[in-house]
Amino acid sequence: MIAFKNFLKLMRGNRLYYFGAVLMAGLATFTTMLPPLIIRITIDSALDGKPMEAPALVINFIENLGGVSALAVNIWICSLAIVAVTITTGVFSYFRGKFTAKGSENIAKALKDTLYDHLQKMPYNYHVNAQTGDLIQRCTSDVETIRRFLASQMVEAFRVIFIVTYSMIIMSGINGSLTIVSVVVMPFVFVFSFLYFKKIMASFKAADEKEGELQAALQENLSGVRVVRAFGREKYEVDKFEEKNSTFRDLNIHLIKVMSGFWAISDFLCIFQIALVLFVGVYYTVNGNLSLGSLLVFNTYVGMLVFPIRQLARILSDMGRMSVSLGRVYEIINSPPEIDTPNAVKHPLNGDIVFDHISFYYEKNKPVLSDLSFTVKKGETIAFLGSTGSGKSTIMHLLLRLYDYIDGSITINGQELRLIEKKWLRERIGVVLQEPFLYSKTIEENIRMARFDATHVEIADAARTAAVHDVIENFENGYDTLVGEKGVTLSGGQKQRVAIARTLIRASDILIFDDSLSAVDTDTDARIRAALKERRTDVTTFIISQRITTLMQADKIFVIEYGKLSDVGTHSELIEREGLYKRIWNIQNMLEEDFEEEIAT
Repeated sequence: MIAFKNFLKLMRGNRLYYFGAVLMAGLATFTTMLPPLIIRITIDSALDGKPMEAPALVINFIENLGGVSALAVNIWICSLAIVAVTITTGVFSYFRGKFTAKGSENIAKALKDTLYDHLQKMPYNYHVNAQTGDLIQRCTSDVETIRRFLASQMVEAFRVIFIVTYSMIIMSGINGSLTIVSVVVMPFVFVFSFLYFKKIMASFKAADEKEGELQAALQENLSGVRVVRAFGREKYEVDKFEEKNSTFRDLNIHLIKVMSGFWAISDFLCIFQIALVLFVGVYYTVNGNLSLGSLLVFNTYVGMLVFPIRQLARILSDMGRMSVSLGRVYEIINSPPEIDTPNAVKHPLNGDIVFDHISFYYEKNKPVLSDLSFTVKKGETIAFLGSTGSGKSTIMHLLLRLYDYIDGSITINGQELRLIEKKWLRERIGVVLQEPFLYSKTIEENIRMARFDATHVEIADAARTAAVHDVIENFENGYDTLVGEKGVTLSGGQKQRVAIARTLIRASDILIFDDSLSAVDTDTDARIRAALKERRTDVTTFIISQRITTLMQADKIFVIEYGKLSDVGTHSELIEREGLYKRIWNIQNMLEEDFEEEIAT
């Protein structure tokens, strides 16, 4: 029932095309039935002199041409009639194909647009848990499966109905007993097709899901190719892919076996049906119970009848595949998108930020933040230090409303965070991540993505602040240098600095640097921080880092341990107190001294 509702939604806006296609299929099928009847009249009446057995309209038309005797003399008229009917059939078939092509392409485009739009609106947590390769497969391969069914097999199902209806009416009018013989095998074909459909559905679903896993493995490997090469894990990755590919192959071989078994048995049933009609028909003709022309009509119609009914299994098979793909597509479409709090407002963010007894967990009974409280004054630079998994990045996720806090309250400029529009909030907060994503565009285009109306002068100014302007100018094409996919043509530090420039090009009330200076050297780090300090006026800045030299000039440094605030102070205050900050400071100083000694020697 759910699949049928989804199918009806899919057809919305294109039903007229499919109504026209079904109408054209009906007319084309009707005209396809006429040539055997014309041949029957030619053989039985024009050549053999038997009385015409045809609808009154046809008899009157032939009488107006001069009757059967005139037809016998001008036998070319029958040939011309067959040619005319065939051309008419071609015209109807052309429009049938045109209507289904337009309808199916419109639906495929609408589906892809809907999927892409919906994925942009999905919660952050959805994308964290989803496999990218599987999503890509649903948006491409599954949509294509649906399009193929709508472009051919759906209208073909109606064509089968028309063929059965027309054939039964015409054959029963010629000879009732031979008509029964002509359909004796049909019930078995129908039942066999239905059982085949039930069996093939589960196989299609398993193969489709395994194909999604295969796509995910391929996408993951290509995305992490540098890591694979760095650790020499090529063989492991190849073995992992081969294992998944082998499973996918085995599932497809099973599908082929099921399908080949069906086609073999259905071919036997159909050929047996034709042979049975021919045998009984010849017997009737020899005994004078059936004319030669009528035998020819029966043989032609049975041939036209049995193979489309056999084709019904292919239609059911493709419908099963389409149904699986449709379900996978609508799993995405029916997934609830990210929604805002009712009556959320566009509140100014240039004020104090207060975390009041905040608690949060990704999994129940496993708190990431516990009863966390602190206040950040407008325009302050706040640094966070803590071990991996202590909750530093989670604090930033809550501030951006990528997740909503469980208990407590967060306010910005006196306004509860949950009551501020998410889109507005994210537009006013600039974020630079540890692993920045750059598009396969020029450097200038990558920076401009944050603000499309930015001038080249503004882009260069942001790049200077990010200490990357001189680097870009030294490239052969300068700001027009094409960045490879995910920024692979740039070093890690260059990528981070371009990402910083991209964030700075847009006026933000709050800036977040989530370990985004980790790939630059200490001198460059110092230059970027100095430029930021000079550039900013009342912008509140958060810096997350494990490098003390990056944090030491912050107005306040928050030390996070096990989701709680264990210490707060300036650099000079914290190195005087025993705790995590002082331990890290001592370790980093010791490493730096050892490094300088090695260089000196």
